[in-house]
Amino acid sequence: MPGRFFYDSYAVLAFTSGNTAYRKYFEEDDGILTNLNLLEVFYRTLEQFGPKAASEILGTFAKYAVDFGLDEMEGSMKMRLELKQSGHDVSYADSLGYYMARKLGIKFLTGDKTFQGLRGVEYLR
Repeated sequence: MPGRFFYDSYAVLAFTSGNTAYRKYFEEDDGILTNLNLLEVFYRTLEQFGPKAASEILGTFAKYAVDFGLDEMEGSMKMRLELKQSGHDVSYADSLGYYMARKLGIKFLTGDKTFQGLRGVEYLR
């Protein structure tokens, strides 16, 4: 049975760059991300490959986007502070994604070394 994951921006960029370790997570499993992740992915793709590729990536991954509200904003920033105080300095978008994954009971898929060893993380390089 396929798994469900929160796709961190790192994971999306690794997959679209051809990192085969991520293939099954996008081809066999299911996942979600937020528009903040799409924003990061769009920018990195725009920067490296230009507007056409960035628009294609946006169109491909928009179907995975889920919304978030004030509860997620508050919870994720509290979690961000806790993580920072324990030596894990994560971005706003990453904190939101990690919080949402934990709240939904799904794994946070990433290769960001900041998350290595944290509970609920599927860490790949």
